[in-house]
Amino acid sequence: MTESVEDRIARVTFNADGLVAAIVQQWDTREVLMLGWMDAEALRRTLTEGRVTYWSRSRREYWRKGDTSGNYQEVRGMRLDCDGDAVLVTVDQHGPACHTGTRTCFDADDLDPAVAG
Repeated sequence: MTESVEDRIARVTFNADGLVAAIVQQWDTREVLMLGWMDAEALRRTLTEGRVTYWSRSRREYWRKGDTSGNYQEVRGMRLDCDGDAVLVTVDQHGPACHTGTRTCFDADDLDPAVAG
């Protein structure tokens, strides 16, 4: 028997604000695209609708990626990390993932760390 959606949500460890970090990765290239936040309802919607829904901390509302921009994310898979306090969402990204119009949110500010080896 398949585990219910509610049982899967119960495995997530939400932070004090009732949110979990959702790391978003292109399913085939493994490129990290963005980080968003989900509460239980956003997670429920993502698990059941096949499109990624987030909780906007600034607007205090749900937003389904692409509904206004057309740059939507089709869910390909979801996994919890070992502590259950972060979700990895693999997607097929259509258009830019970042609100700035770039493919990824992680191309703007190189912190120039020391590199091992």
